[in-house]
Amino acid sequence: MQVYRSVVGKPVCLSQPKAALPSERPRVLGSRGLLPSLRAAALDVSTRKTDELGFILNEDGSYDLSAPPPFTLQDMRNAIPAHCWEKNSTKSMAYLARDLAVVAGLAVGFSALNAWWAWPAYWFMQGTMFWSLFVVGHDCGHASFSNNKHLNDFVGNLTHSSILVPYHGWRISHRTHHSNHGHAEKDESWTPLKKSEFEGEEGLNPAVAIGRLSFPWSMFAFPFYLWKRTPGKTGSHYDPNSDLFVPSERKQVLTSDAFMLGFVGILAAATYMLGFPAMMNLYVVPYFVFVFWLDAVTYLHHHGPSDENEKMPWYRGEEWSYFRGGLSTIDRDYGIFNKIHHDIGTHVIHHLFSQMPHYNLTDATEACKKVMGPYYHEPEKSKGWFPTHLIAPLVRSLQNDHYVEETGNVIFYKSDERFSQRSNQGMSKAQKA
Repeated sequence: MQVYRSVVGKPVCLSQPKAALPSERPRVLGSRGLLPSLRAAALDVSTRKTDELGFILNEDGSYDLSAPPPFTLQDMRNAIPAHCWEKNSTKSMAYLARDLAVVAGLAVGFSALNAWWAWPAYWFMQGTMFWSLFVVGHDCGHASFSNNKHLNDFVGNLTHSSILVPYHGWRISHRTHHSNHGHAEKDESWTPLKKSEFEGEEGLNPAVAIGRLSFPWSMFAFPFYLWKRTPGKTGSHYDPNSDLFVPSERKQVLTSDAFMLGFVGILAAATYMLGFPAMMNLYVVPYFVFVFWLDAVTYLHHHGPSDENEKMPWYRGEEWSYFRGGLSTIDRDYGIFNKIHHDIGTHVIHHLFSQMPHYNLTDATEACKKVMGPYYHEPEKSKGWFPTHLIAPLVRSLQNDHYVEETGNVIFYKSDERFSQRSNQGMSKAQKA
């Protein structure tokens, strides 16, 4: 039996509820006005008011999304059409061929034009295509590109080394990110700073705060992350002896390092033949546009809900689970770039079912909306071809989401007024510019 209920002004079909496992409580998104100190009380739902489907309600009748949902990860899996799990190597290779053709066409065309006024357009377009190549390698790392491991690894090494990313080193740390998404310490991507890391021993730590939280500098953090990881963690994606890896992964890390060195040699030869100014235009500036794309997109998938009254939770200890961590991610709409960068904005389903091919993520998301009901937040739609609507949540999060407390199993970002004042001034200058 299925029951229809209005969710966010739209009728959606919700599956008959099942009892949620203790380890499958969802995100706190939407718990407006709920203080972290009241979180423990919120989890005691035995006396809470519910609707006929089992969704916990606040006193004012709104949904309390800090409470356990009446659905499980298996309910979501069961709702996904069978075709969404099918991988098609030919289709994946066609997407790769498209991206490579565009990259080559842009380089040849703009080199022939070689007009000062045209290069900025090239920088942006080619940097965007570098980001698309990264997403192809990203899918190889998840084995969603193909069922053939050797093909995945070859394409992954090829695409990632071409944009100076060590494929296996990144793939392994990204696996850690997915396995621990939403965990305040164990997550590997944009892990929250603890208060002691934010402040340091002598007050506000400017190096950490500015590098992590200042716009636009934090949007160029990825190369430094590859070398030194995030604050509070040690190791390098290039070092096979890093604590990121186990001994059996040493050969894979060295293989990606060899691919990287090979491409650095190609870049050096191209620089010798074409000259440094040409390579700045053709490769270096687009590379930093790619880095900006990567840092902005990955940050926005885990921070800054479009509704400024909503807060994203981070978990520790027994409160964390794979299910809850995955539900704490955020879908985004990137306007015309959705298909260019392979639907990476469909992030909730990707995080929970990472081996699903990118070309099936939107279908799976549509199917799972019926199960998640109010727990799924429709991404704010881009009002034009460029996703300018994402600037506000990005800026707001960087201004306010500074650190988390050292203790507590369900925690929220807190703000430091000293840094907020400095950050607000910098953001205002950036927005005026």
